[in-house]
Amino acid sequence: MPLGNQDSGATAGVRFVTSTVGNTVGGLVNTVGGVTGAAGRGVGETIEGATGSAGKSVGRAIANGATSVENGAHNFAGGVKDAGYGK
Repeated sequence: MPLGNQDSGATAGVRFVTSTVGNTVGGLVNTVGGVTGAAGRGVGETIEGATGSAGKSVGRAIANGATSVENGAHNFAGGVKDAGYGK
């Protein structure tokens, strides 16, 4: 690698810390988002299954809302990880 592309000691240290923090926070957000999405879909499917057509719209709304939270968390986590890498 050419010398011009290497980070100085301080820059390399800061980059290491920010990437570590970014990856940690991103991983935690992904985990919470995934658990929220799965739990919400489970609750929604349970409501729909237990109530039949009467609760179908409520069950689907809960499931879709939870999936939206999961997707939002995934996108946020990706941004945090990218920021940690200086992207």
